[in-house]
Amino acid sequence: MSAAEAELPPAPAAWRVAWARATATPVTLVGAALCLAVLLSAVLAPWIAPFDPTEQNILDRLRPPGGDYWLGTDQFGRDILSRLLWGGQVSLAVSLGAIAVAMLVGGAIGLVSGYVGGRFDLLVMQAMDVLLSFPSLILGLIVVALLGPDLVNLVLAIALTAIAPFARITRAPTLSLKERAFIEAGRALGYSHARILFRHILPNILPEVLVMGTLWLATAVRVEASLSFIGLGPKPPTPTWGGMTRDGFENILDAPWLAIFPGLAILLLVLGLNMVGDGLRDATDPKLRHE
Repeated sequence: MSAAEAELPPAPAAWRVAWARATATPVTLVGAALCLAVLLSAVLAPWIAPFDPTEQNILDRLRPPGGDYWLGTDQFGRDILSRLLWGGQVSLAVSLGAIAVAMLVGGAIGLVSGYVGGRFDLLVMQAMDVLLSFPSLILGLIVVALLGPDLVNLVLAIALTAIAPFARITRAPTLSLKERAFIEAGRALGYSHARILFRHILPNILPEVLVMGTLWLATAVRVEASLSFIGLGPKPPTPTWGGMTRDGFENILDAPWLAIFPGLAILLLVLGLNMVGDGLRDATDPKLRHE
C-alpha cells in the first residue's frame, strides 16, 4: 500500500460507526420509519390502491371518509386513498431525480472548483452565488414557466435550485483536503488529478454530501408540491399531492378532507426526511460529537 493510500480513513468502518450512532437516536428511527412507510406505499401503489386513481364516478362525488372509500372521494368521485398512493410516486420520483441530478452536477462543480482553486474557483463560486440569490421556489417557478409543466422540466427546475448548495458543500472540504499530507504524497507519486479527486478526496467528503442530500430532498418535496399547487406540476388527471391540496381548497368548507389528507402526506414525508437528515448530520459531524 502506498503512503497516500495508507492515510485514507477506512470508509466502511466509518460508515458503520456513523450508522450505529444515527440509529441509536429514537428521532432518527422514527424519521426513517416515516420515510420507509411513504416509500413502500408509493412503490406498492399498483397493488394496494383500492381503485384506479383517475376513475371518475360522479354519483360518489364528495363522499366523506368511510365505507368503500376509506379517505373519501373528491369532486369527481375519485378515491382519495388511491390518488394519495399514486401521487406519492410522482412526488418521490421528481424529488429523488432532482436531488440526484443536483448532487452529481453540483458535487462535480464544487469538487473541481475547490481542487483547481485560484481565479477559476472565484468565478465558479460567483456564478453559484447568483443561483443562491434566488429563493428555491421562485427559481423553480421561473424555469417551469419557461420550459412548460411536465415531469422532466419539473425535475430540471428543482435540480437547478439545489446545484449551488451542493457545489458549496463539496468545495469547502475539498479546499481543506487538497492540502493534506496524503494528497501531497499522491501528487509526489505521480497520481493523476482524476485519481486524486475521485479516489482520495471524494470518499472523504461523501458523508457530508449525502447528509446534505437527505435534507435537500425534503426541500425538493416541498418545492414540487408548491409548483403542483399553483398548476405548474404534471397535468391532470395525474395525481400529485400539491395538485390534490389545490383541488381541496376549492371545497374546503364542504369537504375539508380533500386538502387535509394530501397535506398530511407532505408533512409526514418532509418531517421524516428532516429527522433522518438531522440524525445523520449529528452522527457524521465531529464537532457535534465533541471529538
